[in-house]
Amino acid sequence: MLTKEKVQEFLKEIEVDDLVNNLQIMGNDVYIDMTAHSPAMHEKKKLEAAMKQAFASEFGEDIHLKLKIVSPEPSEIQQSQIKGKQIPGIQNIIAIASGKGGVGKSTVSANMAVTLAKMGFKVGLLDADIYGPSVPTMFDTEGQKPISVEVNGKNLMKPIENYGVKMLSIGYFSGANQAVVWRGPMASKALNQMIRDAAWGELDFLLIDLPPGTGDIHLSIIQEVPVTGAVIVSTPQHVALADVRKGIAMFQMESINIPVLGLIENMAYFTPEELPDNKYYIFGNQGAQYLAEDLGIPVLGEIPLIQSIREAGDVGRPAALQEGSKIADIYTETARKMVESLVERNKNLPPTEAVKISTMAGCSPKAK
Repeated sequence: MLTKEKVQEFLKEIEVDDLVNNLQIMGNDVYIDMTAHSPAMHEKKKLEAAMKQAFASEFGEDIHLKLKIVSPEPSEIQQSQIKGKQIPGIQNIIAIASGKGGVGKSTVSANMAVTLAKMGFKVGLLDADIYGPSVPTMFDTEGQKPISVEVNGKNLMKPIENYGVKMLSIGYFSGANQAVVWRGPMASKALNQMIRDAAWGELDFLLIDLPPGTGDIHLSIIQEVPVTGAVIVSTPQHVALADVRKGIAMFQMESINIPVLGLIENMAYFTPEELPDNKYYIFGNQGAQYLAEDLGIPVLGEIPLIQSIREAGDVGRPAALQEGSKIADIYTETARKMVESLVERNKNLPPTEAVKISTMAGCSPKAK
């Protein structure tokens, strides 16, 4: 028979006894209240998974562990973090990042934006890739220029709009063949203007398509705006995933502490048009899943390598707009999982400034 003393000894053995606030045993059910090491969602998920695995290994599958994990009080470092001022009217700001270039991050950003718009959300997309802006091409808006509008006595930029998505990009201000040769501070100032001096209006989501890597632009965005969460895009091969770890580590630094909502595996497999049920794992199989499990973050979606995605991006009509297609369904499910992760983040963690969302019907976290 399982006793309280046995469980207490085991908790000391696995060195989590100092995190336990309450322990009760009722038959085969063990109720434990714990405090996580940090308020980050991935830390709580890692702790939960480790506890369940340890208990199953020690006491067998007949013992049911009922965990309640709460966030710790914020540390002095967390209380002094620079999180940026809230942007009026914008409920959630999602940073879409990658550890390295060439993984299709901008294509994923464009398709996620139009998918969220199709789901009924009010969506904005900021192309923060100053040196390689691709949003104008992907949304068939090349050559368009934002106009100036007056809002509450202040002149603001009106974002370009297509497919239900409001967009701003440095590509709307520079010529198609003109190279943007700027030092970091100048690029950061331009981004700040596109964020703060724009008439975004009411938005459920502002997606920020960050440049690849971890650098000056990333820190400027993080310090300038209250980012609700980050989504990481990668391809399955080892060399890409190694850089993804660095990207995730940046967001998880204690001085930054932005929750990672999940990982999207792009180019997960190749499916030829003439063999729609076949999957060829050109870049490796389940690399992102193994990494996500290791880091305690969810995989939001596996986006296949399909020719129509590239063709749709080139002609300025994102593939997710193809009603009833396989790729549209995959992006819809990926967006739904991102919103589920966001709802859980907003429920369990304090807001960066004032994070509220009220139009999440059908996207509540799954019952555990």
